[in-house]
Order: sequence, then structure tokens, then C-alpha cells
Amino acid sequence: MNKSNNKRKEQTLLKIEKAFITLLQKKELREINVTEIVKLAEINRSTFYVNYLDIYDLADKIKDKMFSEFMENYKEEREKRIHSYDYLKMFQYVKENRIYFQTLFKLNVDFYSYFDNEDFKLNIIQQADEWYGTQKNIEYHITFFKGGMLAIIKKWLDNDCIESPEELIEILNSEYKNKKKFSLNEESFLS
Repeated sequence: MNKSNNKRKEQTLLKIEKAFITLLQKKELREINVTEIVKLAEINRSTFYVNYLDIYDLADKIKDKMFSEFMENYKEEREKRIHSYDYLKMFQYVKENRIYFQTLFKLNVDFYSYFDNEDFKLNIIQQADEWYGTQKNIEYHITFFKGGMLAIIKKWLDNDCIESPEELIEILNSEYKNKKKFSLNEESFLS
């Protein structure tokens, strides 16, 4: 395939993705059909089916593409197997691409599965070992942290990213500032 054909195909795929994402902002996935997508993208129905099996295949490919693009921000860290804790970079990327992240949440992406890899765990474990000690405690911390981070991002997106990425960093820093061991026992709830 020559470069002009590649470029044309890439442009067609982008038109399909854009149409799909636009529709997804107004409807649920199950309510969207191929006819709506091809009409909005101004392509032939056969062009859609040359590239995708169905709406769900399109959704899966968009999810994978978006997550892959997001992970490019952390390529150097993954290669060096380090964790920079550069959440400002993450929040900036999310804000710049908010429509895509809103789409991911709307598609019920299993973010945990994307982060459930050995490199991610190794990075967190190396950093958390001094705080949490046992492997079991570290695993629970990882689950707690991932869930909390996703909830923060979702809430931020639901609020149309009104706070700046820097403000979110301040919120996170205040949450972890002077981290001390604490217990959630009956007395702590009564006081």
C-alpha cells in the first residue's frame, strides 16, 4: 500500500472514530448503530465494515488506541522500570483529551486491567514497601490507590475539569501529606 492510500485510510478511520465519539456523547453504546456512524462520517457502509466487525469492535479498538496513546506519556518510565509519580503530566493529558477520557468512562473501560501488569505493580511495590511492609498490604494499597485515582479523574471529568491539573496535585498532596498509620476502629468513628 502506498503512502497516499495509508493516509486516506488513516483519515477515514479518524472520521469514523470522531463520528462514533460524537454519538457516544449523546447516546449509550447500545443505542448507536452503523447507519448513524457512516452518515455522520460521510462514508459508505462497506467502508465501515472493511475496518470493523461491528460497533463493539470499533469501541474496543478506540479504547485500546486511546490507552496506548496515553501510555506513551510514560514510555521512558516503563522502559527504565521506574515510577516518577508525575501525576501532573497525567492530569494535563487527561484535561487536554477530556472528551476521549469521558468516552472511555462511558464505554466502561476496565482501567484496572490496563494497569494490572507486572511493571506497574513492581514500580508501586518498590515505592510502597517501606510504608506497607507485607505483600498482602501492598496489593490492597495498589487496589485502593487505583480505585481512588480513577474516582478522582471521573469526578474531575464530570465537573468538566474545572480545577487545574495543579489544583488536583495539591489535593493529592494534601491527602498523602504527613502520612501516618491510622486505624479505622469503632473509637475513630465515635470521636
